[in-house]
Amino acid sequence: MAESVAWPGEQLVRAAQRGDVDSLAALVSGAHPHVQRFARSLCSSPQDAEDAAQEALIILYRKIGMLRASGALASWTFRIVRNECLRRARTLLRDRPQAEEDVAPSAEDEVLDRLEAGRVAAAIAALPPDQRRVLVMRDVQGLSGRMVADALGLSGPAMKSRLHRARSAVRQTLRDGARPFPGGGDD
Repeated sequence: MAESVAWPGEQLVRAAQRGDVDSLAALVSGAHPHVQRFARSLCSSPQDAEDAAQEALIILYRKIGMLRASGALASWTFRIVRNECLRRARTLLRDRPQAEEDVAPSAEDEVLDRLEAGRVAAAIAALPPDQRRVLVMRDVQGLSGRMVADALGLSGPAMKSRLHRARSAVRQTLRDGARPFPGGGDD
């Protein structure tokens, strides 16, 4: 069974927001394992994850006063980590050399890939927002169930239930070969 470390409590968050240095240090130290684990699940390399986690902890330290609801520390911190990982991924893509012309797929493969990807994307887009968020975070981004539940403020069983309903709806839509839902995908 995985080790479970609790997030710092609201009292510690409020003390840190008032500028208590010991509370700030305890807050950053208590958030560190969660931040590091979440960054590892999002970033493309361990080095990027470590850098993103450190940057997120610096932001947490500097901007804890901006957190409005002290009980929302986990979701606020996960958002900081996610944004930092996305920023690093964009930088990586932008700086990547453009030498992909050697392995270009055939036109037929491209069309087939686009048709299938388009069907899947349309089926996901037609899901209700609560199911879509869970499915994208779990199956597209590859986050663990616990991380998805924490980020969305859900219990584990509630997250699993939404994920099951979303997967079933997408599977059924693709099996039927029909439009995702009435009123959706009219083009």
